[in-house]
Amino acid sequence: MGPSERRQRLLEVLCLRRQDTYENLAREFNVSKMTIRRDVMALTCSYPVETVSGRYGGVRVAKWYRPNYRPSRIEPLTIKQAALLKKLREQLSGEELETMDSILFKFSP
Repeated sequence: MGPSERRQRLLEVLCLRRQDTYENLAREFNVSKMTIRRDVMALTCSYPVETVSGRYGGVRVAKWYRPNYRPSRIEPLTIKQAALLKKLREQLSGEELETMDSILFKFSP
């Protein structure tokens, strides 16, 4: 996946989740935190993407921003469902771990 495609997917993820950490995004996209930081910097030039400092910091899209597209008609996981899957994820490895990561990436709030 090239930088422009990754940035588009990053924006889609942020629009669904509204906020996430650099570390989590780097793990999901299988890139370094610095790469995610660069992608976020590039996105801030065209979209209302913000960085947040502190304990609950990371990156988010502005609360008022709603994209013109609907990524899918499938409802995202609830926070409780995502938490359970993340807990189960700790017991996985290899291909099963990759599959779980793709599920969490696609459906987590």
